[in-house]
Amino acid sequence: MPKKDSLGVLFFKEKQVKLITALIAEKEWHISDLAKEANVTYIHTSNFFNKCESLGITGSEKHGRIKRIFLTEKGREIAQGLSSISQKMNAQADQQQQKPQNGSQG
Repeated sequence: MPKKDSLGVLFFKEKQVKLITALIAEKEWHISDLAKEANVTYIHTSNFFNKCESLGITGSEKHGRIKRIFLTEKGREIAQGLSSISQKMNAQADQQQQKPQNGSQG
């Protein structure tokens, strides 16, 4: 069983993948924007990025009460890999849905 703090446990969940891969688009990301992007709560998003920052995957800059989130070099590699895996999995799922089902004809 993977450790609770392992990268596998952290990332191989759909919403976490959405959160981290959203950061690939280099724009001014704030926790509230990321939460909306992945359709998760603010507190879940905040906790997730606090954990990512402690693992060296993301960094943050505080401007008053607003916290900007960005990928570190390590985080960018991870996010791009997750994006690639996600795209491949989605393509595979699309192919399986397009296959005709055996025995469905008359």
